[in-house]
Amino acid sequence: MPDLSYAPAPGRELGAYLAQPRGAGPFPGVVVIMDALGLSDDIRVQADRLAAAGYLAFAPDLYSGRGLRCVMATLSASRSGTGEAYADIEAARVWLADRADCTGKIGIIGFCMGGGFALLCAPRFPFQAASVNYGEVPADAAQRLAGACPVVASYGARDRSLPGRAARLETALQAVGVPHDVKEYPEAGHSFMNRISTGPFGPLMRMVGFNYEHAAAEDAWRRIDDFFEAHLR
Repeated sequence: MPDLSYAPAPGRELGAYLAQPRGAGPFPGVVVIMDALGLSDDIRVQADRLAAAGYLAFAPDLYSGRGLRCVMATLSASRSGTGEAYADIEAARVWLADRADCTGKIGIIGFCMGGGFALLCAPRFPFQAASVNYGEVPADAAQRLAGACPVVASYGARDRSLPGRAARLETALQAVGVPHDVKEYPEAGHSFMNRISTGPFGPLMRMVGFNYEHAAAEDAWRRIDDFFEAHLR
């Protein structure tokens, strides 16, 4: 489906991408949160994969061409838990829930920067499940995640930017009694589910440890599929 737009607030429009399953529905929905590179073809592929599994997958463009200041503010918001991007994500959830072809059960999935958003949205908005993929985990995660929806999370042990985050998240979710599935892949680095390391900037991405790892990515998707099947169907 071609890109579209939605209005998170009066007088303000953001771009987005919607991937729809085959058939009439209604379908559960998933809000897909982009990584720091934006609403790229890679994120559209991830949305298409969710649609093929039977979900309405809606990926908002949190930058929407608004310049470097917006990019920096969005990156900061993914870690701080405050900022305009959270209203934009909640508006995306409502946009999906209001569709006649949506069941109203909606999950959230994010990658890198988007993983941080997915984690901090889990206790904040009425999502039924959250998939956190190599997203930042705050030091006070146990306090922040009380009351969160069920969380499935995937990290790479070779990710030098997020050392120990899988264990930190596991401990926090266990402490607050949130159903979860957290796994760290010993052979994987950062962005191991994204194919950015296969594009024109691939050599640079690989130099800084951003490598697609097929076996780990497929196992992570298997776990996400099972988790969403249990909590969104």
